[in-house]
Amino acid sequence: MSDLVPRSAGAAPAPADGDNRYKAVQTKLHKLGAALDDATLELDGLRRSMQSNASRTEDAARDIEAAELDAKYVELSNLVAVALGGAAVQVRKLHDTAQETTDLAHETKRTHSKLYGALDDIRSNRREKPPRPGFFNR
Repeated sequence: MSDLVPRSAGAAPAPADGDNRYKAVQTKLHKLGAALDDATLELDGLRRSMQSNASRTEDAARDIEAAELDAKYVELSNLVAVALGGAAVQVRKLHDTAQETTDLAHETKRTHSKLYGALDDIRSNRREKPPRPGFFNR
């Protein structure tokens, strides 16, 4: 059995609000990357568990056949093993996609920092109060 625990509905790693300040975006990207890292680990564990269960089911089918029990149990066990193996392949594809998305989230955080980090430092460390938005449009 799997030890995975489903997340509650709507439990996003970071809220999708309108806060687009530099530090808020960096925090959201960090949380997204961490959540995706966790997901890839969980998916890898799920895949290994499915493959292990598929192998054990194949072994059970052989044992059932060797015990000369009804052939329908051998067939059913083999079908379960094939289904688990197929599901493990699809979980692997999902894992690969999650890993790619994780890498992109981390890359996006680094790029965002490179593009806007210095500007945030300047804006955060100045003594003067910045003009209100739209001030220069008058």
